[in-house]
Amino acid sequence: MSPALLSARSISKSYRLGAALVPAIRDVSLDVRPGEFVAIRGPSGSGKTTLLNLLGLLDTPDAGEVRVDGQAAADLSENAKSDLRRDRFGFVFQTFNLVPVLSSEENVAYPVALAGLGVADRRTRARELLGAVGLGEKGGVRPDLLSGGQRQRVAIARALANRPAVVFADEPTANLDSKTADEILDLMRRLNEEREVAFLFATHDPRVVERARRVISLTDGRITEDRS
Repeated sequence: MSPALLSARSISKSYRLGAALVPAIRDVSLDVRPGEFVAIRGPSGSGKTTLLNLLGLLDTPDAGEVRVDGQAAADLSENAKSDLRRDRFGFVFQTFNLVPVLSSEENVAYPVALAGLGVADRRTRARELLGAVGLGEKGGVRPDLLSGGQRQRVAIARALANRPAVVFADEPTANLDSKTADEILDLMRRLNEEREVAFLFATHDPRVVERARRVISLTDGRITEDRS
């Protein structure tokens, strides 16, 4: 069995709501290995997004430990965490989060520019990725002129721009119709197999769960089931 790409050990996270402290994640432990296709499922408020944010180093647990490639996140500076998010992680959000004034190609190339690649290299990579998600002819088009499914494809291409080890996808089908959602999920599964990049979903969509090779169920911030 390959070493864990991501590890969580007894992590917990609470948020303050007025005078009350509301637990979101309670004593969760799990490993994610290279190339996995994992769905974290549960109803609204179960802690799915919080868990994704903790594993993606977008948030910090109140207790417990997150490790990336065996290294404790708590030992990393904020700059080092930022570099990890840029170079090892990709993110896909339900609201796409594309830059509206940039073209599709420029949106995909943006993370590559942050990594320091030259103009020609980032243009080549962006075009290759847009072709891989079926949007090779849409490179010069801004997001507001694309359909929801096309925008999500651009977001997936952008998430893959720096050749990450894992892509975090938070409710990626929430704003898509059924046909488009199926197409997007089939695309992600194909990219997972072809590029050996792990995908970690937070979802309540049964279509995501059906395609996952591993399903983790959350209830009130606790893992109640973890099956392959």
